[in-house]
Amino acid sequence: MAEMSNLDTVAVVMEGPERLSLRRLALLPLAPSDVVVDIEWSGISTGTERLLWTGRMPSFPGMGYPLVPGYESVGEIVAAGPEAKGRIGEHVFVPGSSCFKDAKGLFGGAARRLIVPGTRAFPISSDVGEHGVLIALAATAYHAIAGGPPPDLIVGHGVLGRLLARLTVAIGAPAPTVWETNTARSAGAMGYAVVHPEADERRDYRVICDASGDSGILDTLISRLARGGEVVLAGFYEKPLSFSFPPSFMREARIRVAAEWKPEDLTATLAAIEDGRLNLTELITHCFDASQADEAYRTAFADSSCLKMILDWRHFA
Repeated sequence: MAEMSNLDTVAVVMEGPERLSLRRLALLPLAPSDVVVDIEWSGISTGTERLLWTGRMPSFPGMGYPLVPGYESVGEIVAAGPEAKGRIGEHVFVPGSSCFKDAKGLFGGAARRLIVPGTRAFPISSDVGEHGVLIALAATAYHAIAGGPPPDLIVGHGVLGRLLARLTVAIGAPAPTVWETNTARSAGAMGYAVVHPEADERRDYRVICDASGDSGILDTLISRLARGGEVVLAGFYEKPLSFSFPPSFMREARIRVAAEWKPEDLTATLAAIEDGRLNLTELITHCFDASQADEAYRTAFADSSCLKMILDWRHFA
């Protein structure tokens, strides 16, 4: 363990669009309530991080390059400020960090070591292991569902779509239908049906939850709503969304945007994982050593068979 006054880390750094390096960064000083987490695994998001990778990410405060990506990390607290010493040894989920001196940390989770406020290190069972990287996405899915009636149609059978479907079943709601156009992604359903949209004639869905990220999909979804039905936008959309007014008028359609998870969503998600209602298996399809970060990011964004890519940091000192 490095001296508390001189901490550094190895991190994935996006130097610019499609330019990635793995380099050592100095960390900001440890505050009294901060904890130091040695990261074991971190996840790669094929939504927001793809936009960062391509340079198409809409502007947010803290955006820019060089930037450490990632907001899905799990590891162990190995040191702490004087107010958090009792937490050393805990296994935790960390939704990113802004602890770097020489890189932006709008996300900041893809590194071997992180410093975060103790309130941003969420205790998890060590038994969760690498599946802990899915907690942020699962909490995002829970937030989308908790904002209204549960969905009876989910669009997209990627990781977010699968978590939306699994959580819908986990909360005791009727099993939803899931649309998927990619045949390779149609398998893997747990207690719900996956169909091609063209094979589904239903036009009375009460709640449609879109996890496709397709900015041109609204007219299609509105045409499948019952009167007074709702479309929940659970994906991330890089282009403006628009829709034709007459069909939405006739259905009195509602559109709701589901943002990122809140602390109460995370609490509920962790409870569902701990009591076995939410199964996180069969979602991580690829795992690369962190030394292969460049190849891992390119594979995550280009290989349609890759549902979830994670980086293994355990071999870094």
